[in-house]
Parts: sequence; C-alpha cells; structure tokens
Amino acid sequence: MFRSLRRALCVVAAALLLPLAGIGAQPAHAAEAGAGYWHTSGRQILDAAGQPVRIAGINWFGFETGNHVVHGLWARDYKSMLDQMTSLGYNTLRLPFSDDILKPGTMPDSINFADGKNADLQGLTSLQVMDRIVAYAGRIGLKIVLDRHRPDAGGQSALWYTSAVPESTWIANLKSLATRYAGNPTVVGIDLHNEPHDPACWGCGDTTRDWRLAAQRAGNAVLSANPDLLIMVEGVQSYDGVNGWWGGNLMGVAQYPVQLDVPNRLVYSAHDYATSVAQQPWFSDPSFPANLPGVWDKYWGYIFKQNIAPVWLGEFGTTLQPAADQKWLATLVTYLRSTSTYGADSFHWTFWSWNPNSGDTGGILKDDWQTVDTVKDGYLASIKAPGFPAGGGGDPDPDPDPDPGGGSAACTAAYSVSSDWGGGFNAEVKVANTGTTPLKSWKVTWTWSGTQKVTSMWNASYTQSGGTVAASNAAHNGTVPVGGSASFGFSGAPGGGGMPGVSCTAT
Repeated sequence: MFRSLRRALCVVAAALLLPLAGIGAQPAHAAEAGAGYWHTSGRQILDAAGQPVRIAGINWFGFETGNHVVHGLWARDYKSMLDQMTSLGYNTLRLPFSDDILKPGTMPDSINFADGKNADLQGLTSLQVMDRIVAYAGRIGLKIVLDRHRPDAGGQSALWYTSAVPESTWIANLKSLATRYAGNPTVVGIDLHNEPHDPACWGCGDTTRDWRLAAQRAGNAVLSANPDLLIMVEGVQSYDGVNGWWGGNLMGVAQYPVQLDVPNRLVYSAHDYATSVAQQPWFSDPSFPANLPGVWDKYWGYIFKQNIAPVWLGEFGTTLQPAADQKWLATLVTYLRSTSTYGADSFHWTFWSWNPNSGDTGGILKDDWQTVDTVKDGYLASIKAPGFPAGGGGDPDPDPDPDPGGGSAACTAAYSVSSDWGGGFNAEVKVANTGTTPLKSWKVTWTWSGTQKVTSMWNASYTQSGGTVAASNAAHNGTVPVGGSASFGFSGAPGGGGMPGVSCTAT
C-alpha cells in the first residue's frame, strides 16, 4: 500500500555477497495449457486454444527503483532466479518498472558479474536486461505481466501522471513496450499503473482524476499496438466514500465498467495486505478473520463471482510475524480457491514478493537471496497451478505427444550443496529429462555414508531409511518435457555429508 513503507530497499555490499552453487534448476511443466496469447471469457482467462489457465505467480521488483533492474542480481544470476521460481511452482512473473527505464541510455546498477554470474547482461541497458529476462522466461515457460509501477524511480504516484511524466509519456511508453514485445506471447499482459489512490477516482468523470477513463485511454492505446495483450486494470483507494487499500477498491466496476475497443482483453486487478503493512478497520472487527470474505466480496470478489471478468490479485504479502497475519493469509488462500478443487476457475494471483528486501512484507526468499522461506511458500501450495509450455508458447495447439511411436523415458539427476554450516546444510537436486519422450513422473535416490537426515524438503516428497533417501516429484513438477528439467531442494543435518551419487528413475 504505502510505497514509502513497503519499499525499504537495501543494496547489498559486494563484500557480503554469498556465492551460490547448483541453484540453476530448470522448470518442469505440468500441463500444456497456456500456449500462445491469452484472452478472457467471463471470469476465466483462456489460452490461444481456448483452454483455461490460472496465473499463480510472484512479483520480482527492482526495475522501478534507482537500481533500474530487478534486485538480487548482486547475489545471483538472473537465470538461476527464474529457474528457482518455476521449480517452486510459480508460473507467472509480475515485473514492476518505472518510465525511467525507457529513457535512452538508462543503465542498471548493482549487478554482480563475478564467477560468470549474469555474463550476458554486461554492457546492456536496463531495457535490454528486461529483454533478456523476457527471453529466458519464455524458454522455460514462465509468463510475464509488465507492471507500470511508477512514473519514475523516486516513488509511487497517486495518479498515473506527474508534472515530470505527463499522461502522453505514460501512454507512449506503454505503447512502446507493447510494440517491443509484439509477437512474443511470453509477455501476456500489461498492468497499466500500480495502486492509484486518492485523489484518483472511479467514474467521477473528471478526466484529470478518473482512473477508469484513463485506463480506457491507455488500454486502447496498448491494444492498438498489440491487440493480443491482456489489459490489467487496478482499482482505486476510495469509491462512494468507502476507503480501501491503494489500488484495491474495485467497487465502481459495478456501475462504471472499463470498456475497451478489443473485446475479451480486460482483467481487473486488486491488491490486499495484512497488518504488517497497515491497519485496516476489518482487522479489529470482533468476527475477524471470518469477516474477511465479505470484505473481499465488497471490494473486488463480486466481479469474479458475478462472472463479470477475471480478477487478479496482483499483490498480497505479509511478514507472517503477527498471528493476525497468519490468519489473514490462510483465509485469503481459501478465498482464492484451491487449484485441486476448482482448477483454473479461480482467482488469479501474484504474491508480493520474491524479494526479501520488501520492508514490511519480506519475501519468498530469505535475506541470503537463496534460501526459500518454506513456511510462507507453503501457505500458497494449494493455489499454485500448472506451468506453461517452454519455448515462448508460440504454438497455440502444441502436439501433446510429440513421439507417438513410443520413445523411451530417461532422466539423470545432479546433486549440489548450496550451503553447509557444520550443524546442517541445504542442497538442490536437478532432474533432467534425457529421454525421447516427456516424463510423467520421476524419483531420485541416493545414500549418504554418514548420519545425515533430511529435515525438510520442498518440491518433492521423500522417504528415508537409514542413509538412503528416495525423493519423488510433487504434483506440479512431475511432467518434464524432452530436454527440460525440474528441481527440488532440501535441508539436512548434520553437515559435512559430501556429495553422494544419485540415480534417477523416470516414467
């Protein structure tokens, strides 16, 4: 909500950078839905072949800050970041940016090139770095929504324009990005402006403040450059005297819907946060958290429930430290509808954030930019959704069985220790499909010579007998395309276990 609070950002000194080992895990794709550009039908988002898809993603911020590039590249290679996102089951990346990166010659800051990290980003402008992220995301099946977060790196603006960045510049830059990635369905949509808030209004008719009218102007301009894109329109703060989160109040849609020139391209987007960001009246309601579904219904949920349009919760996050925040997140996840029960007939979402340096929420990664906060990530397990085809998704009707003659299923596994502190360690295992047919499932086994025990594992289930561990794929990463790969990670104790040989069995 409040950008001065939520963006307590830090730049990590080079002397404190933590070298990584073995985090370059490639993703697995659990379904073929998602190819090509997307469109809407009622409350659902459909792929180019008409199959329903669910956005289940993550925010990775930094392009909107003074670094002019996603954060954490001082510690990690960008490809390893994207690989880890997909290995955890996130299928879409919301990528915030400011208009500063579209100024000619804007260069990124705080990228680490040591030990071969980010080697292909050297000498590139910020926009060219974004190109590389988009290109690699397409290769691994990760879709992208570009989020115009701020007019400039100085801070969030209430309206979509400022004296320094007028509406004409905003629209020209949005059209420029739409043109830049036209023909590349990795970029499925553009979030027109982040968190409009007072004095922004919805439906008031004042063209200097009416966000709904501005969204129509900008959305139609984007669609004139690329009519295949989804147009994400956030809410405002206040409507008809009722206040909510910045960008989280979509009550005005009922009377004043956004109208675009191209049908079936509109997605409404809300933001919602916990007490670690700011207090709201509903948190102190005696019926909390049972009152929360009614709150969400009022502000944005009704749009989905009345089949008006898809609803995407573009940001939601928490430190999970207060007990109230834990109740909030558990209730919200239930409200968003589990994938196992509802499939893609659900709310769409991108969690805030991947970054650990979001001051009042933290992130999925911990402060070392490597270790996963498995508790926070675990809350999201039921609403994660299948991944998308690798290779940019250019074929709207991919062949579900590229080897109908019956190829052979085969896999290999690579085990690497990412950190070892004596009393314990973290490790990653990468599973690669080396056969001639897609994998349906896989199992990796190894035997430690010492007394090591797995203490926790993510993106796989396991059994252990003595020193022998057998790890099997999770539901979201069992299907691996030919030439593709998946990964899982775990913690164990004690450290010093060395590198056991691993075997992989595929079906």
